[in-house]
Amino acid sequence: MAEALFKKILVPIDFSPCSEEAFRVALTIAKTFKAELLLLHVIDTGTLATFNQLGLLAVPSDAQGQKRRLRHYARLNVRRLLESEAAKGVTVRRIVSEGGPFVEIAKMARMEKVDLVVMGSYGGRSGNVDKIFFGSTAEKVVRTAGCPVLTVPLPSKPRRSVEHTLKGRWA
Repeated sequence: MAEALFKKILVPIDFSPCSEEAFRVALTIAKTFKAELLLLHVIDTGTLATFNQLGLLAVPSDAQGQKRRLRHYARLNVRRLLESEAAKGVTVRRIVSEGGPFVEIAKMARMEKVDLVVMGSYGGRSGNVDKIFFGSTAEKVVRTAGCPVLTVPLPSKPRRSVEHTLKGRWA
């Protein structure tokens, strides 16, 4: 019997609709190959520090409290994703790290020896000047991960559940 193509799949998630679509695709791939899924959320400490310096979020002295709240928020959202019907039967390991998103994603891919990274990509639809000059997180991960990277765009039309489609067709 042939060896499974993917044994370990990394899914970075920021809880945006695009990253949740990537999670859905990764679950399907993980089920197909009976692979372990690593669900990674990165607390972007660089952006957090900048916002704090500008006084946009909170006073800098509350940085630890902010990180603690962001970790709690991440745990709640990961739990919500893992309680979905689609996640049943898939081995998932949850990881929360701090740092620059693309650096942490690439580092995790190498450290964990993942076979595939599945991540959301807005497909250049963002007009953000930073992305024009420095590239998106997905582009940087493609260049630095050291393994195949599947980028998943947000579907142009909302997906209908299989149950909803079947009810509509035969009801």
